[in-house]
Amino acid sequence: MGFQFQSLGSVAPELMADLGIQYAELGTLIGLYFTPGLAIALPGAALGRRFGDARMVTVGLVLMAAGGAVAALAPNAGWLVAGRLASGTGGVLLNVLMAKMVADWFAGEREITLAMAVFINSFPVGVGLAVLVLAPLAAAAGWSAGLAVTAGFALAALLLLRVGYAPHPNDGAGATASAPWRLPAHEAALVSLAGVMWGIQNGAFAVMFGFAPAFLAEAGASPAAAGLWIGGASWVAVAAGIVAGALVQRGLRSSVAMAMGVLGWASGLLALAMGAPAGPALVAAGVAMGMPTGVIMSLPAQALSPANRALGMGLFYVWLYIGHGGLPPLGGWLRDRTGGPAAPLLLCAALIVAMLPMFGLFRAWQARWNRP
Repeated sequence: MGFQFQSLGSVAPELMADLGIQYAELGTLIGLYFTPGLAIALPGAALGRRFGDARMVTVGLVLMAAGGAVAALAPNAGWLVAGRLASGTGGVLLNVLMAKMVADWFAGEREITLAMAVFINSFPVGVGLAVLVLAPLAAAAGWSAGLAVTAGFALAALLLLRVGYAPHPNDGAGATASAPWRLPAHEAALVSLAGVMWGIQNGAFAVMFGFAPAFLAEAGASPAAAGLWIGGASWVAVAAGIVAGALVQRGLRSSVAMAMGVLGWASGLLALAMGAPAGPALVAAGVAMGMPTGVIMSLPAQALSPANRALGMGLFYVWLYIGHGGLPPLGGWLRDRTGGPAAPLLLCAALIVAMLPMFGLFRAWQARWNRP
C-alpha cells in the first residue's frame, strides 16, 4: 500500500510534463488515494464484521491492482482520478481491517506496542522502495511503467495473503455479531483525538514525501540523488519506529518518545526548508518521524473497550483520511499561491508541532475518565 501510494509522487516530474498537471492538481491526486476513507472507513469495519476481515482485505487488494492498471493506462487526469479512487478504496479496506487483524492477534500481550510499530512501519518501507525504484524507472521508461508496477505488487501481496495468513477466531461475523454500534461519548472523544494526531502524522508524511522531490529538483538535485535521500529518510523512519516501540515496551515513557519525535521531525523540516544540506536534514527528519508511530497507534486500544474495537477503529481511521486526503491538496495550494517550494514543508512543521499539546490533552482526558 505504501509503495502504491508513493508511486504518483515518485513519477511526478514526468507525469506533470506529459499531462500538463499543476502542483495543486498533483497534491489532489496524491490525496485522492485516501479520500475514499472518509466514506468507507466505518462501512469497511462493518463489511469485515459481516464477511470476514481477510476476505475483505482480499477485495481491497483486487481493487488496488485494478486501480493501478487504470492509472498506468490513463490518457488524461480524469482517468488518473478514477485509478487513484479505485486503488484508494482498496487501501481503505487494508488500513482499517489489517489494523484490527494485528490487534486481534496481539491484544493483551506485552508485544502489542512493538507489533503495531512493525505493522505501521511497513508503510514507509513501501514508500521508500517506491522512491528508490520508481523515480529512476519513470525517468528511463516513462511514468506509466512506474504506475504499472504497483498493480503487480498488489497482486503479489494478494497471493501472500491467501497463502500465508491464518485468520484469527475473531475474524468475521460470528465473533462480533453482538457488538454494539454506538460508542460512549468519552471513548469517541478519546479515539477522535488520537485519530486527529494520526491524521496529522500521515498527512504530513504524505506532503513531505510528495513534495520533497520537486523541492530538491528545484534546488538542483538529480532525480537519482533526490530518490536516494528521500528513500533513505523513509528507511531510517522504519528503524526508528521499531526501536522506539521496543523502548516504550521496555519502560521509556511514551510522552518522551512523542516529544523527541515531534520536535526532531519539525526541526529537520525547518532545516531543509532553510537550505541545510538535504541528506542530513532528511535523515534527521526520518529518524524523528518514526518515533511517534507506535505511541499514537497504541492510543485507540487505551481508549476503547474490547466490545467497541471494530467501530472505534473505523472512527479512528476516518480522522486519518481527513488528514491524509486534505493535507496534500493544502500543501499544493500553498505551493502555487506562494511560489515557494518550501511552503509545503513549512506547513508540515507547523502541524507536526501541534501534535504535542494534543497528546497532552489525550492524557488529561484519559486520567479524567479513568481509562488505564
